[in-house]
Amino acid sequence: MFKNLKNDLDAFLERDPAARSRLEVYLLYSGFKAVRSYRLAHWFYKHNMKFIARWISQNARRRTGVEIHPGAQIGRGLVIDHGMGVVIGETTIIGDNCTIYQNVTLGGTGKDHGKRHPTLGNNVLVGTGAKVLGPFKVGDNARIAAGAVVLNEVPADCTAVGVPARIVRKGGVKVDTLDHIHVSDPVAQQMCKLEYEIDVLKKKLEELEK
Repeated sequence: MFKNLKNDLDAFLERDPAARSRLEVYLLYSGFKAVRSYRLAHWFYKHNMKFIARWISQNARRRTGVEIHPGAQIGRGLVIDHGMGVVIGETTIIGDNCTIYQNVTLGGTGKDHGKRHPTLGNNVLVGTGAKVLGPFKVGDNARIAAGAVVLNEVPADCTAVGVPARIVRKGGVKVDTLDHIHVSDPVAQQMCKLEYEIDVLKKKLEELEK
């Protein structure tokens, strides 16, 4: 328990530039409090005391704005930055050293039974407002851009962008960045290119008409 506590505290210090000390994170950070409450609730859940587990998780939801089902499986070093509006479903699996921003949903589609929520690998970043819906895998070192809606598997070392999300490959190289805003959208880039070419053609037609 104490090892997990230290890992979670150190993760916030490493990935949140505003964090100044372990004491500050422990006492003041709602994302950390949500993770700490989850770990307690998960212990009760595993020992078949599900009512107590749900009571702890719902109490944490009221205090932090983060709802983590006690049945979820979460690895070391999870950072929930700001936290408000985050929802993590019952059969979600989250690997080590993942980062989740506010208003993220790791949920189901409403059609599945059994495993119905996503699995995140290690070192995954999920940007502000992103929705990851369904029982598929998001690979190690993947990034999900802010506002993306992910409905299918994301391979390792890739970035998912847009609604519905599309994959931008990164050449199999881990991207060591927390930037989930300034990411390339290949469809948007192609649309801009087509718009430019249409403008050029319009000008040529106007010149021919004169």
